[in-house]
Amino acid sequence: MEFKDKTVVITGGSEGVGASTARAFARAGANLVLAARTRKNLERIAGELRPDTRVEIVVMDVADPNACENLLRKAQFEFGDIHVLVNNAGYHERGPVESVEADSLGQMIDVNLKAPIVLSRLALPLMREAGVGAIINVASLAGRTPVPGAATYSASKFGMRAFTFALAEELRDSGIKIAAVSPGPIDTGFIMANIDNVTDLTFSQPLSTADEVAREILKLCTNDKRERSMPPLSGFLMTFTYLWPGIGRTMRPLLEGKGRRVKRALKAKMRQTGHEAS
Repeated sequence: MEFKDKTVVITGGSEGVGASTARAFARAGANLVLAARTRKNLERIAGELRPDTRVEIVVMDVADPNACENLLRKAQFEFGDIHVLVNNAGYHERGPVESVEADSLGQMIDVNLKAPIVLSRLALPLMREAGVGAIINVASLAGRTPVPGAATYSASKFGMRAFTFALAEELRDSGIKIAAVSPGPIDTGFIMANIDNVTDLTFSQPLSTADEVAREILKLCTNDKRERSMPPLSGFLMTFTYLWPGIGRTMRPLLEGKGRRVKRALKAKMRQTGHEAS
């Protein structure tokens, strides 16, 4: 698929991976519809990209199915067809299940799993009309192996991956590409702004950048892959510990020790650059 003059809808499109993905599609000549909850951040990225391409913004909560319907209706009204949907919006309330409020547990499922399912369902008829399409779901390595201290988030990303693979089978001969990118920790505010509450285990894996994830999202729109783990070796490790949980438990203290050292180094760097951890 060539992206020039195609319409790309990105949730969580105002910062982090969403903003980097918007920039990458803009460079490829796509029209953009960016959705997020904060108008100020949306207007900032839209102002940056409008000299290069057409950009519409929608202030919304993806947990609201009516808002999801309005998002795609606006995209169709502004640009006619919808060709790519990137389900990137995410929510994570960190901590053991017993320490997290019930509303927050439900919000993780609504944003990370329910919203991508609803948006995909709404987008598919429009992609069939366009004759081509791609839905890329931003999952996580936490969806490849259970992560203590992030049980509900991990469950939501497991569910997203299962939905992705099942939908890909349903649409195998449709001309619509369905795939997931599953990064480990990403150097964005999603984890760095709350670094003290991020599990040590998370930081045992190499950090990716938002731009690296964005590049993989564009590749997944056109290649024959159903999932891209980042980094690939971490994806292999997560699958290994999922299939052999006893070995995973044995390895966990070593990985957590590595993660603590990485976290200390990151926090020291943040202090030096004036970006204090919260």
